Amino acid sequence: MEKDFLLAEEYSPSPVIGREDHQVDGQWKTVRRKNRRRQPPRILSTHESSYGVEQNDRLVDDASPEDSGNGSRVADAMVMESSSGNDVEMEKKPNFTIAEAARHINVTHFASFIADISEMYERMHDMQLMRFADYFGNVLAKVSPSQFPWMKILKDSSVTKMVDIPLVNIPEEVYKMSVDWLSSRAVDALGSFVLWLLENIVGEFEIHQGVAKAVPKTPSKSQVAIFVVLAMILRCKPDVFISLLPIIKDSEKYKGHDKIPVMVWVIAQASQGDLAVGLFLCVNFLFNVVKDDQSSSNVQSWDLILQVIERIVSSPNARMILLNRAARKGERLVPPSALEFLMRTTFSVQFNGTERLQTVYPTLKEVAIAAPPGSKALKQITQKTLPFAIKAAGEGIVDLSQEAGDLCNWCLTMNQDCYKQWEDIYLENVQGSILVLKKLLDEWEAFSIKQPTLDPLKESIQRLRLKNQNAACQGSLRVAEKYCKMILGKISPGQRYMRILVLAGIAGIAVGISTAFLFKDSTSPGLE
Repeated sequence: MEKDFLLAEEYSPSPVIGREDHQVDGQWKTVRRKNRRRQPPRILSTHESSYGVEQNDRLVDDASPEDSGNGSRVADAMVMESSSGNDVEMEKKPNFTIAEAARHINVTHFASFIADISEMYERMHDMQLMRFADYFGNVLAKVSPSQFPWMKILKDSSVTKMVDIPLVNIPEEVYKMSVDWLSSRAVDALGSFVLWLLENIVGEFEIHQGVAKAVPKTPSKSQVAIFVVLAMILRCKPDVFISLLPIIKDSEKYKGHDKIPVMVWVIAQASQGDLAVGLFLCVNFLFNVVKDDQSSSNVQSWDLILQVIERIVSSPNARMILLNRAARKGERLVPPSALEFLMRTTFSVQFNGTERLQTVYPTLKEVAIAAPPGSKALKQITQKTLPFAIKAAGEGIVDLSQEAGDLCNWCLTMNQDCYKQWEDIYLENVQGSILVLKKLLDEWEAFSIKQPTLDPLKESIQRLRLKNQNAACQGSLRVAEKYCKMILGKISPGQRYMRILVLAGIAGIAVGISTAFLFKDSTSPGLE
């Protein structure tokens, strides 16, 4: 004979007092006790104060005789079927694994449950989400902390391993049904709920790290459910977390190296749903944590951050996806400020992850500078990139100077307005300018052929020469003057004429080859 387990215990941070399970007519149901144990007064969270214990009681009461004509549809929707043999096992075995507990989910009843809460709280998506979490809180109630040592998992596991925990244990059909339902919830309600779930995790993390004093916390039975529900939302609606980023960046509770494991897990979940969102969160949140910090904690944090980035850029079609979505609602996935940080960290800072960072840097750089030729976005990128690139080029670090020089060359190639910008910062960055001038000479053929006209460069070089003459006599300015003269010699009228001839010759060769192929096709057998 099959028995039903009524899943109506409180999931919020205060467990319901005054309930116990009894067997009635062959069914297990939760009923009230006459005497309730008094609880000390406490401050309720936003969700608790809205819903409270009485709301949870009402959900059970609603499945009373008034609904008997419908077979107590609400109550039936909140139960989970199990064989009698499994019932005995559940009573005798207190330490379930997540997989063992999740196997008791009855898909039919779960579908009825989410249909009923959608109807019962039709205009209250926040309440629907709490009821949804209640379900998993009760399903996973008997998973012991030893079976879900989440703090150890986050601190000691690789990102590849932690990203699948604990969702890997949820049946596929239940997961799909859940994310389909979550996807249709209001974005504001999802955002508020995600923040509440994350606060619970970070709060617990701080307590066990000894960072925070003990405070009223979520029952241990609910911790697995919090991770399950949060992972589901982040995967099916990753944009929700971006909407919370201003709040999270301004809050001290999410900052610091000790929070990196939690935030990496969160961002890894979001990247499962959208690679671009995952990269955006890495660049716009995680980079801020490790910026300007060379402590041992920073090395450990960089390891986790690099694991997330490596996972993102190595995903199928990642490069194409990221380049096509290099800008998101007017915001760059990798803004120029982040490119500067990446460039300096990759080429001037030595740490255990340097080689790994050098491997992913080219892809991140591509995403940072990706924009349609001649577009407003491209002009903005080049004008924000040139100042820091020319400064870095003159700092005397070989690898950094080489990379910064390449960026300067790219800026001048893609946006001729950058010549005027270069003139304005020239005397402040003489050493960097010397490297740029030398690089233009060394790569003249490749550079000049990409320019529609060399007139802007010629005019700019002439103005730089005036600055050389008007400034106080410096050895570095004399070197710059030498390179300026050499570049002007490259773009003299005779040289320009030769360049035109070369371009015309290349075009003529291309036309000749095309004509030859056309003639061959027209005379081939089979054509009449």
